[in-house]
Amino acid sequence: MRRPFALTVLMAVWVAASAQAQDERMAGIEKTWAGRLVSEVNDLLARFHNPSSYDSAYIVRPDSWLTLKMRANLSGNSFHARGTVNGVQSKADLYANNKMTVSFAVSYQGLSVAMALNPMKLFGSYQDYELNVNFYSARFSLDASYQRASSHSGDLQRSWAEGNGAEAGTDIFHLERGDAEMRVVNVAAYYAFNYRHFSYPAAFTQSYIQRRSAGSWLTGLAFQGGTIGTGKEAPADMPDMQIKVAQLGVGVGYGYNLVVKDKWLFHLSALPTTVVLNSGHLTVNGERRAAQPIRLNVILNERFSVVYNFSPRYFTSLTGVMSNSIFDDNSLVINQNKWRVRAAFGIRL
Repeated sequence: MRRPFALTVLMAVWVAASAQAQDERMAGIEKTWAGRLVSEVNDLLARFHNPSSYDSAYIVRPDSWLTLKMRANLSGNSFHARGTVNGVQSKADLYANNKMTVSFAVSYQGLSVAMALNPMKLFGSYQDYELNVNFYSARFSLDASYQRASSHSGDLQRSWAEGNGAEAGTDIFHLERGDAEMRVVNVAAYYAFNYRHFSYPAAFTQSYIQRRSAGSWLTGLAFQGGTIGTGKEAPADMPDMQIKVAQLGVGVGYGYNLVVKDKWLFHLSALPTTVVLNSGHLTVNGERRAAQPIRLNVILNERFSVVYNFSPRYFTSLTGVMSNSIFDDNSLVINQNKWRVRAAFGIRL
């Protein structure tokens, strides 16, 4: 936790230094090389947010380029799979513990850094690890996450038909926390065609303000990859099941920003993608079955946002990002669902 805290402090110092350097430059005072460097970075960020890239009748930049936000985050993950290996049908329904964090974010000209605190982790009741990276600009946006979790719990079922001298039967195992391990990467990247009138940052980072309602067609790609299976702490009589997947999808979607009475902003968007590159297999007790010709393989990414501006200076927001994948090749079906909801209160200075 020291490293994110240090980054936050450095960002605050950098913001103060850049503001001072800007005042000195305007007064015609040349200072040290550090001051000149900060000024150059200032100019670079200003060019990055060039107003000519958008229509100011629809989108504007806040008067202040410094934003402070307090955020509460809640996220979760579930995994469902069923398949057949050597006549034995296996089914798994696993759910990770929901993660709740409180964070403080500093944003300067759209460049942000945040420090997050998980109260449950402080008391040792949450051992999972998650890293999120989000980027939103006028044209492009990116949501990426990596999660390592051992908190999944649920049921694992194996069924087999009568044959070879054995009677039909079913085994049901309940996986407790620590019995399963998961490592998964999720990436969703968007391009907004109508970026002059439609703003993702207005809905998710509030580094822009949407003045009039507008929508845009979207294109992009989605990636999901990782492994999940029984862990080292699983009971000895439980079958060893391992699932590995890597999927890349491309698609077209749509997003819309609805502005109500100049204070409310409602955002909804979806990007369904069809998987064009796929790799995966199911292994049960050393018996491996690779992915077969696919009947259905899609990755769905959905987002929503509600923003209320009390004034040009104060605002609050509620945002959500969801990712759902469906893989079906007749004998192996995998469904993963990941979501994150974030509530925030912000001040522009």
